[in-house]
Amino acid sequence: MPQKRFTKEFEDEAVRLSRTSGRTKREIAADLGIGLSTLTRWISRSRDREIDEPDRRLAGEDVTAELKRLRRENEILRQERDILKRATAFFAREGSR
Repeated sequence: MPQKRFTKEFEDEAVRLSRTSGRTKREIAADLGIGLSTLTRWISRSRDREIDEPDRRLAGEDVTAELKRLRRENEILRQERDILKRATAFFAREGSR
């Protein structure tokens, strides 16, 4: 029996449906006229691609901006941590009086 060929767009749409529709893989596969194992393989392949490929949206200036944002966020978190440490020490001293 000849193997059916599906376009990349069809495969991507099937994977998107499986992730967002709230329906079972079996229902989606039946509606699209594909085998459950085919849909499962596409989902797995898509997941592997997402893990293996870095986010392509972040390039050049985007990476620099993201790095700057993360450094700023780290500094804020350090300051908040230090404030909480001081508050904990203060209330521990007040409680022992």
